Amino acid sequence: MRIARFTTGGDPRFALVEGGPGDEELVVVSGDPLYQSTQPTGERVKLAEDGVRLLAPVIPRSKVVGVGRNYAEHAAEMGNAVPAAPLLFLKPNTSVIGPDDPIVLPEWSEQVEHEAELAVVIGKVTRNVRPDEALTKVFGYTVANDVTARDIQRADAQWTRAKGFDSSCPLGPWIVAGLDTDDLFVRARVNGAARQDGRTSQMVFDVAYLVSYVSEVFTLLPGDVILTGTPAGVGPLEERDVVEVEVEEIGVLRNPVIRR
Repeated sequence: MRIARFTTGGDPRFALVEGGPGDEELVVVSGDPLYQSTQPTGERVKLAEDGVRLLAPVIPRSKVVGVGRNYAEHAAEMGNAVPAAPLLFLKPNTSVIGPDDPIVLPEWSEQVEHEAELAVVIGKVTRNVRPDEALTKVFGYTVANDVTARDIQRADAQWTRAKGFDSSCPLGPWIVAGLDTDDLFVRARVNGAARQDGRTSQMVFDVAYLVSYVSEVFTLLPGDVILTGTPAGVGPLEERDVVEVEVEEIGVLRNPVIRR
C-alpha cells in the first residue's frame, strides 16, 4: 500500500496511490493515516493533472534520527571504521522537504553532497522495543536524501550544522506500508548519471535492530523518521543539478539544487 500526501493548491491531503509509473491515481482519504482512521472520500485525482503536487509524505512532529556509517563501503570511502554500535544524529523537522522541492545550498558551505537512504516511518509510540518486535511499530517506508555539508561535517565537532540545515532532508515520493526491506536496491543519480548503487542487505545494522536501538535512546513518536544510512558513492551537488534517489519497490525522489 502506497500512501501519499499532496496538494492541489489548498491544504495538504492524503491519498492511497494506485497505478503504475506515469499513470498514478490518488484515491483521496479523509484525515491523516498516521494518527487516525481514514475512509476513502470518493474523490480520485490523476497525479499527472495540472496543479497536483506531491508533498513530503510525513512532516515529523518530533524528530528525524539519522544513522551514520551504516554501510561498510561508505564508512571506508570517508576514511572511517565501521562503528561498533549505530552512530546516531538528529535532523530537525524544518530540514524536511518533498518531491521536486529545491535543495538550497547553504552559503556557508562549499561541499554539499547527496546521501541516498531508505527511511523508516514510525507508526506507534515506541520505547525500549526488542528487535523481534520492532517492525510492529513501523508505519511504513519512504525514500530519503540525507543531504550533508561535508566540509562543515569535517570542521565541526558534531553534525548538527552539516546535516540539519533547511532543505537537507528530502523525503518521498510516498510511504509504502508492509514492505520487506531486507534486500532492496538504494541508488542515487545526478543529472541522470549513476552515483550510488547499494543494497539494504549491505547495512551493518538492519531496520529492526535500528528501531530497537534508537528506541532505547529516544521515545519514538508516530511520524518520527529513522534514516538508515547510505551506501558508497556519495558525491557533490552543484547549483542547477537534479538529484534522484531511488529505493526499490518504493519509487524515485527527485529534487533540483539551487543556490540563493
